[in-house]
Amino acid sequence: MSSTHLGTPKGTRDFGPQTMAKRQHIFQNIQTVFKKFGFLPLETPSMENLSVLTGKYGDEGDQLLYKILDSGDYLKRTTVEDYQQGYSKLMPKIASKGLRYDLTVPFARYVAMNRHEINFPFKRYQMQPVWRADRPQKGRYREFYQCDADVIGTSSLICEAEIVARINEVFSKLRIPDFTIQINHRKILAGIAEVIGAPEMLPELATSLDKLEKIGSEKVLLELNNKGFDQQQLDALLPVLDWKGSLDTLQHKLRDFLSDSEIGMAGLLEIETIVDYISKLVDGDSNVTLNVTLARGLTYYTGTIFEVSVNNGQVGSVCGGGRYDDLTGIFGLPDVSGVGISFGVDRIYDVMEHFDLFPEGQVGASTALLVAMDEDSRNYALKLLSNLRSREISCELYPDRAKLKKPLGYANKKGIAMVVLLGPEEIESGKLTVKIMATGEQQQLSEEQLFDQALKNAN
Repeated sequence: MSSTHLGTPKGTRDFGPQTMAKRQHIFQNIQTVFKKFGFLPLETPSMENLSVLTGKYGDEGDQLLYKILDSGDYLKRTTVEDYQQGYSKLMPKIASKGLRYDLTVPFARYVAMNRHEINFPFKRYQMQPVWRADRPQKGRYREFYQCDADVIGTSSLICEAEIVARINEVFSKLRIPDFTIQINHRKILAGIAEVIGAPEMLPELATSLDKLEKIGSEKVLLELNNKGFDQQQLDALLPVLDWKGSLDTLQHKLRDFLSDSEIGMAGLLEIETIVDYISKLVDGDSNVTLNVTLARGLTYYTGTIFEVSVNNGQVGSVCGGGRYDDLTGIFGLPDVSGVGISFGVDRIYDVMEHFDLFPEGQVGASTALLVAMDEDSRNYALKLLSNLRSREISCELYPDRAKLKKPLGYANKKGIAMVVLLGPEEIESGKLTVKIMATGEQQQLSEEQLFDQALKNAN
């Protein structure tokens, strides 16, 4: 194949061993926290029936779904009229499946299918790739991993507080110190719409408010005006766009602003309860701030909304989630409340690269490389290899006979901590020559001493 034809589809990437070692570092730390909080693992298929996926993410989401052509002669089921009427008429006849867009909807489908076997409240974590036909750019890919943790079958606000505790612990383990957890509530947004006299226009209001940080207040007001909001409503909204301050300050401002809105005050009460729980769960600064314009997940979030960004991380949101009261209702299991959070591994990776947060020595696949000088030494090395591995020490034997420079270069590039040189002299004396790659120091060690040294240098 000509090299000009090589490459991956736009928005997808290969991950070599060095990159995978760093990605695994992120996955393992997130998984450790999920398990610590009592979550069980789950996997769902890469593809779902389109009937499961469509209509769950809004019109824009439906456009970003990757459809999979049916197998066999699918064109037999189409007519000339189908082609003439276009995409919406043709697609259902040739594609009945699609790649999953997120992990939340497949999770809801799984819960509905297995409702009689599941022990509620059900706590699951899921770490799998998802696909979106989006325009690739920095921090945005067409294939990317999500790491989700959801609790379903309870409306307790302790679950929201635990989300904040989980986020803080994950970021602490990954050594990401400067991040912000923004929270809001759909009922607060509904209350704002009610107070300004436009309760029936909540979706339009929320969509525009969510753009405040990107486009500024003037453009938000202009956009709302174009959507049909009158000047009196925009004047009433104006103070909200300029709100700044601490969590306590914003709560006081909201309490005054929403005093005549029952639904808004209900949302504020939930936020205040969550903040109180957080203070008991998280020591020190919880990194939480209230953002009354945050409005992600409008198609299915019904309660608290979360969005996490790394300050000066330059990749946008790295984590998000919220409360949904009836996500499984679309699959025939109504009135089951749940709440979840999703970590974007690819963006977290970019942040950690940007700030140089990955541990040194992360890349090395093996702790020790054995180098045999002749055939007798090779036979000895094979037995030593087995003994090292039986003690859970990762190691390998350099397979070819070569000048010492070559295996040392191999060990250096791969990040191997120790090189064990084996020749007739070492075997006869029982003292093995061990080179510590980080310092260049050489030692003469017995097998037992080698085992101890290898455990100290284990990657």
